[in-house]
Amino acid sequence: MRPWLQELVAALLFVAALRIGPRQALGAVRDLPAITLVALTYQLVLPLLVALTLIAFGWADSHLGIALVLMLSAASISGAPSLTILAGHDPAPALRILVIGTALVPLTVLPVFALLPAFAGASQIFASAGRLFLVIAIASAAAFALRGYWLKDPDRETVAALDGLSAIAMAVVVVALMSSIGPTLMRAPLDLLPWLAAAFGANLGMQLMASMVLRHSPLRDQQVPLSIVAGNRNIALFLVALPPSLTDPLLLFIGCYQIPMYLTPILLQRFYATRKADQQPGERDH
Repeated sequence: MRPWLQELVAALLFVAALRIGPRQALGAVRDLPAITLVALTYQLVLPLLVALTLIAFGWADSHLGIALVLMLSAASISGAPSLTILAGHDPAPALRILVIGTALVPLTVLPVFALLPAFAGASQIFASAGRLFLVIAIASAAAFALRGYWLKDPDRETVAALDGLSAIAMAVVVVALMSSIGPTLMRAPLDLLPWLAAAFGANLGMQLMASMVLRHSPLRDQQVPLSIVAGNRNIALFLVALPPSLTDPLLLFIGCYQIPMYLTPILLQRFYATRKADQQPGERDH
């Protein structure tokens, strides 16, 4: 399944966009500046802070430090809207920040990469980010066109069926992404523990911190999808954009990172359920 990973991710995004519809995906124009600011905070401010910290402590060349900077520099995963659906919340804000964040990647990575010597010569990131944005645009446009012709006003049964389809597609993508840690798991499972701990800490920690901050902001009604995006980033984008000499030592982290990523609806189900009360009445049950 791994050779078909790009197609699987595109299909996952198509199902999520079909479930959301163009009206919810675009949202109110007044929300766009705030969503853009959140994306810049996630993809520019946070990785810069981590990079400066690594430099200050002399850890700029550590594999774990580089992995964390790459994670924070990445845009949202394409499956973020589906994760939000599985968590029982409105996925539209996740799709909006996915599109905006992906468009910003070629710009936001420049100052981050300039700080750390390990990222020298990473010009291919522009082409990779451009391809990712094109996939998102095509999948979303096709889903919105289908929604406009055949599913203008879907009933609850149809929405439930689309949610089930999202869950199935998500499971297939998980199997494809987890293949990178299989050999190490069989040969030396203890070697996975430090990377697994770092992946869980980075992913879930970012989600919890983002939720706590957003809960006291004007975007509190969108805190769950935006928090899910905070911890679930498309770090795999950099596998095709950076040299193997840089990414090969990080494959264990990237593989372990998939575990908390796709367990988010289970691990944080109760936590995000308590955030339901913070939603405005108009944001529920989309």
